[in-house]
Formats: sequence, structure tokens, C-alpha cells
Amino acid sequence: METPASRGSVITLVVLLGLTLGLGALGSLATVPQIPGWYAQLQKPAFNPPNWIFGPVWTTLYVLMAVSLWRVWRSTHADALKTKVAFFLMLLLNAAWSPVFFALHRPDLALWIIYFYVGALALLIRYLWRQDRLAAALQFPHLAWVLFATALNSAIASLNQ
Repeated sequence: METPASRGSVITLVVLLGLTLGLGALGSLATVPQIPGWYAQLQKPAFNPPNWIFGPVWTTLYVLMAVSLWRVWRSTHADALKTKVAFFLMLLLNAAWSPVFFALHRPDLALWIIYFYVGALALLIRYLWRQDRLAAALQFPHLAWVLFATALNSAIASLNQ
């Protein structure tokens, strides 16, 4: 693994931060326009957090995702390729969720995406755990939030059939 002081390592981290934060910015393009209209009129469960919390939480999670992957990016561990595939599958599912939920107004379909997202994230954590336990632990807040988001998505889909 590269040391944090090496130039290539810093560049890799910056690229991974750009990737994850850029993904979040893309998701917000589907999300933000829907907040005052469509999303505001939906029935939501009592445990629905205030809208302002989502941005800071996701920004933090995207940074943790990037640092987690950065820690194992140049790994020669037997699971290194599986880890990268699981990571990019998880990112793909993350990217798919916002447009389906918000732009298409389909909480029911988004729920299926988030189920697969949870599975991909759990698999990623499993592979990370074998290589770098800190990298895996950096994903624990992510998993907790996505499990909460799954419950929220499920409740919204149920309340708005």
C-alpha cells in the first residue's frame, strides 16, 4: 500500500474523492428539484429526518467511501479485484437510486435498488475486512445510514401506494 506521503497516493485519493463526491453531485441533480414539489407532498413516516440533514450526511459518507477504497487501491490481496468490483457495483447502485426515487417518482422501484445496494455494500465490507479492517470500519456509518434509508424508502413507498 502507498504511504499517505507519496505523490501517487495523494493523486489517487484526490481522484477517488472526485469520483465519490462527483457521484453525489450528480445524484443531487435528480434530487434537489424534486424536494419542494413532489417530495414535499409525499406522506412520510414520523422518523423522517429534516431535509437539510441529507447533504452533510452523504458528503461525509462519500469522503469515507473514497478513503476506504484508497486504503486498499494498490492492494495485492487475493480479494483486491473483488473489492474493486463490489465498490463500483455499490457506487452504480448508489447512482441509480436518486434518479429512480426522485426523477421518476418511483419509491417502489428505488426500494429494489436499495436492497441490492445494501447487499453490495455488505459484500464490499466483507472483502475490505479481509484486507484492511480500518477500510472496512470506514464503511460502517455508510451501512448504518443505508439501512436507515432502506427503512425510510420502504415506509415512503408503503405510505404512498
